[in-house]
Amino acid sequence: MSPVEIVVALVAAERLIELAIARRNTRRLLAVGAVEHGARHYPFIVALHAAWLGTLLVWVPDDAPIRWLFLTPFALLQFARVWVIASLGPYWTTRIIVPPGAPTVRRGPYRWLRHPNYAIVAAEIALLPLSFGAWDVALIFSLANGLLLSYRIRSEEAARGQ
Repeated sequence: MSPVEIVVALVAAERLIELAIARRNTRRLLAVGAVEHGARHYPFIVALHAAWLGTLLVWVPDDAPIRWLFLTPFALLQFARVWVIASLGPYWTTRIIVPPGAPTVRRGPYRWLRHPNYAIVAAEIALLPLSFGAWDVALIFSLANGLLLSYRIRSEEAARGQ
């Protein structure tokens, strides 16, 4: 396997584990009366992330050198992802699920940022392609992600009544 194939496989595995956690939490939240908001845009987010990883496999040559200046911070961001998930605990999902009467989480990175996960994802979407010199993939998917996140954040804020 080429370096890009190895890295994409590792990222895909991580995302699949996260999806399993998110599904479990979503089922629990819905069972206690939580409501999903903004469901119509969710397939676009899934498609964007799948296309991002798929594009790397197709676009990046097998012999592309690793640019550690970008891959190192990408790897470090994975610890921040875990921190976000741990901070939200049973409330963490990949969807906008709001349980009745649930307080806004203010621990972990949420003490300083309103949407730390979105900041992490935005950085990841740029850094991973740049790790293999694919600046065009970084640019295209960063712009697409920015558009989706602007809609998603508005949906999330409206769901929380803020």
